Amino acid sequence: MSKSMLAGIIGVTGFLFYVAAVIILADHVLGTHWVFEFVYFALAGIVWVWPAKALIIWGAK
Repeated sequence: MSKSMLAGIIGVTGFLFYVAAVIILADHVLGTHWVFEFVYFALAGIVWVWPAKALIIWGAK
């Protein structure tokens, strides 16, 4: 199995687990103050970028 294919499988699987975790944690965030909700969803929407970037760089080498 090539490195790029492995990176793709790890990326898709990791992203699915990340989305599941964000959704589960969102159940605890919803209903709180709107500022807290905004910060949570803004961070949840951005945080995945750095691990994905590292995985893409690793897979491309």
